[in-house]
Amino acid sequence: MSAPVQADRRAILAGMGALALTGVAARGGAQDKPPAPQPGVTRIDPRLDAIVASDARIEVLGRGYKWAEGGVWVPRGDYLLFADPPNNIVYRWDAKGGVAPFLNPSGLQTPVPEGIKEPGANGMRLDRAGRLVFADSGTRAIVRVDLTTRKRTVLADRYQGKRFNSPNDLAIAKDGTIYFSDPPYGLKDADASPLAEIGFNGLYRLTPDGKVTLVDRSRFRPNGVALSPDGRTLYLALSDPKLPQLLAYDIDARGMPGNPRVLHDMARWQAQGLPGLPDGVKTAPDGTIFATGPGGVHVLGADGTMLGLIATGKAVANCCIGQSGRTLFMASHDMLCRVALRAG
Repeated sequence: MSAPVQADRRAILAGMGALALTGVAARGGAQDKPPAPQPGVTRIDPRLDAIVASDARIEVLGRGYKWAEGGVWVPRGDYLLFADPPNNIVYRWDAKGGVAPFLNPSGLQTPVPEGIKEPGANGMRLDRAGRLVFADSGTRAIVRVDLTTRKRTVLADRYQGKRFNSPNDLAIAKDGTIYFSDPPYGLKDADASPLAEIGFNGLYRLTPDGKVTLVDRSRFRPNGVALSPDGRTLYLALSDPKLPQLLAYDIDARGMPGNPRVLHDMARWQAQGLPGLPDGVKTAPDGTIFATGPGGVHVLGADGTMLGLIATGKAVANCCIGQSGRTLFMASHDMLCRVALRAG
């Protein structure tokens, strides 16, 4: 998930400071004063103590990826899946075996054609049947994979007959409706790519019957997508250097998002030179929001109040909750990391 042109995004996200992992920086401070760019956990609001242990440390589980992304915990096998879209691989991590390739290739199953920059899977979720559903930059589609048979099913690859740019992230509602973003990061020339057919970067809704509806076409770089636990709010991260924000859309009785508002503005953290832009978003059962952005993972209350910052020292593209709510996994540039959470 990404900024204006993919190469520029990587420079912004990866090059704005590589900090060594040193442990915890626990401190108080006013919300309007961005924390110092120190790796570990920075406390901004006392409510953070109920979410992340005060002595929590960042642990590196794997290294050497071109751009770690996605992240979904699979309870039935007690393992994590995460992606490396540029290398077209989905990896599996578990406590016994560590990291190993799981889907290779993950997206495009053919040689990469000219004009495609990220041929692999990106944001990932599990549906109610336990199947993997992901935004596939390579095939420019929303794809479902049976984790046992590895059978692939394309759920949607077009809007009004035109191919998507490069679907990036998604969230799945309880009724099976999928909300997903479609920026141009998988295309070498982004908005100027001759492969682009739609002409804008959209936020979409895909219903179980296969109908695709455009939700919002006005955002420059729509990226991470998540739903509130009650399914009434849709969150969208904007990887826009000029508007680094997390938006919240109210969802009506028909399942259509509307009335977007700025829930969290990350401009102050960006201005401090911290690595990263708004990217992946996840929510906990209690409504806590984990939104990646400048400096790492911004931990927010359901009302958007920033409670703290979890930093790896590098840009964090995405995150997910796993191990029965006890762990936050973070896909951070070329690393896979985790930090302990206070479950329940």
